[in-house]
Amino acid sequence: MNRTGRALTLGCLLLLQPLLASAGGNSLLIPAMGRCTLNTQPEDLPQALAACQQAAKSGDSQAQYELGEFYYDGKNAPRDLNQALIFFEQASLQGHAQAQFRLGTMFFRGEGVPANNIQAYIVLKMAAVNGAEEALDTADEVSEQMRRDELETATQVLGQIFRKYLLELQTADGRTPFAPLP
Repeated sequence: MNRTGRALTLGCLLLLQPLLASAGGNSLLIPAMGRCTLNTQPEDLPQALAACQQAAKSGDSQAQYELGEFYYDGKNAPRDLNQALIFFEQASLQGHAQAQFRLGTMFFRGEGVPANNIQAYIVLKMAAVNGAEEALDTADEVSEQMRRDELETATQVLGQIFRKYLLELQTADGRTPFAPLP
């Protein structure tokens, strides 16, 4: 996608942002926010890790993302791509853009999972919709390596995801997704 098309896409999404924010808790496009930090002294790490794991278990998408990064980086513990994948997936399902971006790049590179360009493209596009701008460039990079039938499949799946989401918005409060805000 060229820069003009990308800017147009982002502009359209920004126009929808107020509407999406009032989507009644639907988390497909709206990231949940929370706090969890694992940047501590080594002696404090076990306690910080336990607190972060509890927050993640309670559904805190930021904690899930932080744990994914913790296991992905392998700086303060052995690198564990399986654990990273689990936490990135949990946060991604709640619309966490950076988790979606990381997950998409893992699918693209085959890190901890078999490489899958279709899955990578879909997740990266969702990350872009949720605000991870760098995901657009990576999705473009993925699309350059995809066969035409793979790109068509990924585009169809994205279309189904957005159609379902728009239907949810329409039935949430009886309004259409493009009706003026009250």
